Amino acid sequence: MVGLSGGVDSSVAALLLLEQGYRVEGLFMKNWEEDDTADHCAAAADLEDADKVAALLGIRLHRVNFSTEYWDRVFASFLAEYRAARTPNPDILCNREIKFRAFLDHALDLGAECIATGHYARVARDHTGWHLRLAADTNKDQTYFLYLLGQDQLRRCLCPLGNLDKAEVRALARRAGLPTAGKKDSTGICFIGERRFRDFLARYLPRTPGPIETPEGQVIGEHQGLAYYTIGQRSGLGIGGVAGTAEAPWFVARKDPARNALILVQGHDHPLLMSRGLDGGPPHWIAAEPPAVPFACRLRVRHRQALQDCTLTELRDDRCRVRFARPQRAVTPGQAAVFYRDEECLGGAVIERARV
Repeated sequence: MVGLSGGVDSSVAALLLLEQGYRVEGLFMKNWEEDDTADHCAAAADLEDADKVAALLGIRLHRVNFSTEYWDRVFASFLAEYRAARTPNPDILCNREIKFRAFLDHALDLGAECIATGHYARVARDHTGWHLRLAADTNKDQTYFLYLLGQDQLRRCLCPLGNLDKAEVRALARRAGLPTAGKKDSTGICFIGERRFRDFLARYLPRTPGPIETPEGQVIGEHQGLAYYTIGQRSGLGIGGVAGTAEAPWFVARKDPARNALILVQGHDHPLLMSRGLDGGPPHWIAAEPPAVPFACRLRVRHRQALQDCTLTELRDDRCRVRFARPQRAVTPGQAAVFYRDEECLGGAVIERARV
């Protein structure tokens, strides 16, 4: 059962599996109840494209609505994190709860033996179990978003695009005459799409204005609510020239929820933006067995970041601690620290705090 989203990646995933001799069916997931005409039109267009792809490939297309599951398992947590002045990554939770739980369970109920997606990642097996490995296209690699998967999910999952780059995928789509060949990549919140983020969030969280300050405590403006800003952010701050300061860009360095204050600094690599390590929440290991500490490996603290050398210095069921080989910029509570060894994604943890 291929998760057909109406995009080029899932379309080519289905195509490749058919060429490899699999019996393939598709499933289109509706995971968000549209709240305006533009949303409805985008979802309808995606379904139409998925229908066209299924018809051209000669496969059956199932449809399912996971909107309730998405709200309960993903979006409620998303809002709770923003209320706490953190910056969550809904795509990670969406993969675990929707694409590799609700979708997987539904596909098995329909008689599928396994599922397939258009993710750029590689799944491999050896005598020790199932492993998640970096995609061949490092620019498109999505293992960061998949670190919460485990053995039960990986053994039932195929990722046909893992050895291809994006240009090859589009070329395959054009060669097969797929209607999604030239469709642009989707961006924005998982299953919700592209939006004016501040306006969207304001529908669910009240605006709570407060002071914008320098590290020295000088008030230089007013923010619209800590939820609308993230560590390292430069644009959309509403700060122009400030008397007595240099003419240099301002960046978000800290949030102070107790005072509802947003702390800005000048300079891309200001010391308050740099961290020597981090504290993480309960770690998840894809192989289920944690390594012994101290454990030298590599990590990402954001999608598409180059892998960075680090050492896990503390590892418990409810927390972990990481020391970076080189200071890292804009380590953000609520985001994920994902650990790697060579080309393998080992697991990760939600970032609780940066360590200066």
